[in-house]
Amino acid sequence: MVGRRAVSTRNKEKRMKVLWAPWRMTYIVGDREQGCLFCSTLKGRDDRENLILYRSNQSFIILNRFPYTSGHLMVAPNRHVASLDELDGGDMVDLMALLKKSTLILKRALKPDGFNVGMNIGRQAGAGIEGHIHFHIVPRWNGDTNFMPVLFDTKVMPEYLEKTYEKLISFVEEP
Repeated sequence: MVGRRAVSTRNKEKRMKVLWAPWRMTYIVGDREQGCLFCSTLKGRDDRENLILYRSNQSFIILNRFPYTSGHLMVAPNRHVASLDELDGGDMVDLMALLKKSTLILKRALKPDGFNVGMNIGRQAGAGIEGHIHFHIVPRWNGDTNFMPVLFDTKVMPEYLEKTYEKLISFVEEP
């Protein structure tokens, strides 16, 4: 739950506004799961609970539990591989098909103005989940960035993950 309240800075002239984003603490100090997060998530039985939108024979689409913005998806191969050169041609084709499917789902459900699509391979490149490559698909809207990330290193999430999941899942089966 996100809320705001004014907090005195003990300076007579200034009042600081605090944006509460308590869900971030789970990510910041939470216990890191042993093993691969993607591999253990794939073994789960409840796709909705695990935020998996779609599974193909070789890859899957999942909603990022700690998103950069609403609708932030990830596409990963089912196989645990650390680099692109470990994928065969069929894996690559399937990943690209699910990247395309992801952008179509987001276009229909959330109507973004554009996308950032990328992959971080290795810790040095910023990979949060090392050892299991994955693409990030981040929907973008005109005017979606403002002073919050620049001044306060904070993003404002306008919607709960479960609500975003519900919006996206109805568009998964469309071609």
